[in-house]
Amino acid sequence: MEMLVCCLLFAVGVVLVIKGGDAFVDAASWIARAMNIPTFIIGATIVSLATTMPEMIVSVMAAAQGKVDMAVGNAVGSVIANTGLIMAVAMMAMAIPCSREKYLRQCLLLTVTAAVLVLGCRGGKLGIGWSAVLSVLFLLFMAENLRSARSEMKSAESHEPVEKKELLKNIGKFLLAAAAIVLGSRLMVDNGSSIAAFLGVPERIVALTLVAVGTSLPELVTTITAIVKKESALSVGNIIGANIIDLSLILPVSSLAAGEPLPVSAQSAAVDLPACLAITVLALLPLMLRQKSSKVQGAVLLAAYAVYLFIVL
Repeated sequence: MEMLVCCLLFAVGVVLVIKGGDAFVDAASWIARAMNIPTFIIGATIVSLATTMPEMIVSVMAAAQGKVDMAVGNAVGSVIANTGLIMAVAMMAMAIPCSREKYLRQCLLLTVTAAVLVLGCRGGKLGIGWSAVLSVLFLLFMAENLRSARSEMKSAESHEPVEKKELLKNIGKFLLAAAAIVLGSRLMVDNGSSIAAFLGVPERIVALTLVAVGTSLPELVTTITAIVKKESALSVGNIIGANIIDLSLILPVSSLAAGEPLPVSAQSAAVDLPACLAITVLALLPLMLRQKSSKVQGAVLLAAYAVYLFIVL
C-alpha cells in the first residue's frame, strides 16, 4: 500500500513539473521582452535560481542530516545530467547559436568552477577555503549577468509601456509555475528515493542517478519547452546558470548546513567530479570555437553520459 502511494505521488510530481515548465517558459520570455532584458540573462539568473531550488533543498537537507554522499552526489550528478542529457537533447533537437561575445564569460566561469571543485575535493573533503572560492565564483557569475543585463537594456530600443495588470499577471504566472516545478520535483525525488531505497539501491548511486535526474527535471522540462517554443537562448542560459549554481552555491551552503568541511567519498573524487569537468569541457569548448552547436556534438555528449552511467552502475 505504501509503495502504491509513493508511485501515485511520483506521478503527481511529473504532472506538476511538466505543466509548470510550460507556464514557466512563457512567463519568463514575456518578462524578458517586456522589460528589454535579454532572454539569455533571464535564463541564466531568475530561471536558473528557481529551477535549481530542488537541488538546493535536497542537498542542504541531506547535508544537515549527515547524508553527505547524497548532498554531493545530487549537486554533481545534476550538473552531469544537465549537460550530458539535457543540453545534449537540446543540441540534437536544434542548432543553438552561441556567440562568444555573450557566452564566453559564463562558459569560462562554469569550467573554472568545475575545475576548482575537482581540486578542492582531492583531499576527501570540501574545506572552508575552497567553499569560499566557489562562493566568490557564484558572486562573479551573478555580477556578470547583471552587468550584461544593464548594458543591453541601455542599448535596447524603447517600446510601448507595459500595462501594469499584464505585468502582474505574468509575474504571478511565473511564481506559480516555479512553485509547481519545485513542488513536483520534490514529490518525485522524495517518492522516487523511497522506491529506490525499498529496492536496496546504494545512497551514492541513488543520488547520482535517480535524485540527480529527478532534481534536474525542471531544467529538462524548461529546455524541452524552450525548444518547442524556439527559445534556444533561454534553454542554454538556463542550463549554464543552473550548473554554475549547482557547483558554486549548493555545495558551499551544504557545507555550512553540515557545520563542517563537506566529506567527499573516494569514488566521487576519482570518478564523479572528473566526469563532471570532462563533460562540461566537451559541451562548452566546441560551442565557443564554432559559436553554434550541432547534432553530432549532442550525440557525442549523450554517448559520454551513457558511458558515465555505465561506469557508475
